[in-house]
Amino acid sequence: MNPLLRFIILLLLPLPLPATAAQITVHNPTELRTALTTLKPGTHLKIAPGEYPGGHHLKNLQNLTIEALDPQNPPLFKDGNTAWQFSRCENLTLRHLHISGQKLNGINLDDGGHLDKPVSGITLEHLKISNIGPQGNRDAIKCSGLTKLTIRHCHFNGWGGSAIDFVGCHDSLITHCHFEGKDGYSAHTGIQLKGGTSDITIEHNQFINGGQRPINAGGSTGLAYFRPQGAKYEAKSLIIRHNTIQGSPCAIAFVGVDGAQFHHNTILFPTQWLFRILQETTEPNFAPCRNVIIKNNHFVYHRASLRSDINIGSGTQPETFQFDGNTWIAEDQPQASQPKLPTQEKNATYGIDPRKTPRK
Repeated sequence: MNPLLRFIILLLLPLPLPATAAQITVHNPTELRTALTTLKPGTHLKIAPGEYPGGHHLKNLQNLTIEALDPQNPPLFKDGNTAWQFSRCENLTLRHLHISGQKLNGINLDDGGHLDKPVSGITLEHLKISNIGPQGNRDAIKCSGLTKLTIRHCHFNGWGGSAIDFVGCHDSLITHCHFEGKDGYSAHTGIQLKGGTSDITIEHNQFINGGQRPINAGGSTGLAYFRPQGAKYEAKSLIIRHNTIQGSPCAIAFVGVDGAQFHHNTILFPTQWLFRILQETTEPNFAPCRNVIIKNNHFVYHRASLRSDINIGSGTQPETFQFDGNTWIAEDQPQASQPKLPTQEKNATYGIDPRKTPRK
């Protein structure tokens, strides 16, 4: 054949398509157990409706997607110690799963103990997690050593420790989630950010009696668990905005945080304090709780319910907190709406129900 003609024919031939990631559908616990032993990076696992046991542990698998076959009828992972544990599973996506009744944690995501090599790119969305614990350090979602994590449109109801616990996590987002406490569950915190956690945004979430501290901006962590090692703060560079926080002893506790913005949130009827400024880690050279901006929030409360306006603990620097443009109303005593703050506020509004006025 003429070489030129051969070349033209080769050009016209269809190119081979790149291999696509495997898609596996399972319909019962037996099929799921079998599938989990054969997973490869890039697998897309769809799980049919039904009840499934927990106790699944995957590690060193990248680009996995695990989701409901029918988003309107998600599979339920029930009871046991932990429903799912993922160690060093980068670019993991979990979607439309229900998890309930675990004794330890609902989902555990970690870096496999490699403190200097965070796991990147995990997405959790449309998860419903309930009845975890019920008492003690039992988390709905426990995250250690992660970066670029997104948690969105998830629903939490009843947990022992934290609904979401970040230890040494960075550059991550929690958005459009619902946190609701439940009788009989200790619910120490709703969202906890500690152990060197930084650059986290918490926005557009709703908390209803969502823990003793619905948001714990900081915390108390053993030094061996900090990521990065040697960090001198529990948390820093946090943005907490456009959330509604109803009930609970306080709306938020700032605990050993070195820099945070808390703005455009609505706080409704905390039962002991509006918020707390605390220091629980007191190692040498450790940053005191400091450098927080509290701006353009709505605080609605009953003065008769509060032990004090702000709970300020020892070893903190409340003089570094800045207040600007917040609206405060003691619904039972409007004339006594001005709170006692550690620094002078600018542009505040007192005694006017912010739910009936435009937000600044």
